[in-house]
Amino acid sequence: MKTKCLIIDDEPLAINVIKNHLKEFNDIELVSTFTNAIDALTFLKDNTVDLIFLDINMPLLDGLNFIKSLEKKPLIIITTAHIEYAVESFELDVLDYLVKPIPFPRFVKAVNKFFKNLNTQQVNKSQTEKPYFFIKIDKKKMKKIYLDEILVIESLKDYLKITTESNRFIIHQTLSSFTEQLPEDNFIRIHRSYTIAIDKIDTIEGNSVEIAGVRYPFGRTYIEEVKNKILNL
Repeated sequence: MKTKCLIIDDEPLAINVIKNHLKEFNDIELVSTFTNAIDALTFLKDNTVDLIFLDINMPLLDGLNFIKSLEKKPLIIITTAHIEYAVESFELDVLDYLVKPIPFPRFVKAVNKFFKNLNTQQVNKSQTEKPYFFIKIDKKKMKKIYLDEILVIESLKDYLKITTESNRFIIHQTLSSFTEQLPEDNFIRIHRSYTIAIDKIDTIEGNSVEIAGVRYPFGRTYIEEVKNKILNL
């Protein structure tokens, strides 16, 4: 997916310079350009972007006050002919500060800084967001299910009963196809009728396990594989 950006500058020549620089980056999509910050604010009420190239001295609303007025800030690179606003700009957490005329090597450095910052955000998000998927619970409704909340998936012929820590859901799918979608390190099929979450096992007794007060038997063809995997964790 391409990065979406805006250019906000009251000088058409300055906009063209940045547009030409951006042509060298296949991963960046220029969504729109604005010659004043008021129109840009209107656009951002209904649209989101990842990056803004922003001039400071503009009519009606200058770049610094534009930043202050944003409820949700994308990353911002200042593009201005005036160096004296640098300190105030960085206090507003801008990503970089480019002084016109902007040489291409300096522009590349700023864009690389953006991608480095973006990659860091994505890594942090992936580390904090719990894995999930959506199941279809009726003709029009999809339900988000977090993997770490699933206890047991039980086959009911052509349907499944998914038991989570707080709910139960019936969906139209086979146990084999559903189990294939689950991470092998976290789930295991123990019977032709049951797939369980390994970390939700409370006790193992004989050829069965107990999860949340309910006992589930091992199927004969699954016993050896199941015991080896569970007891070796």
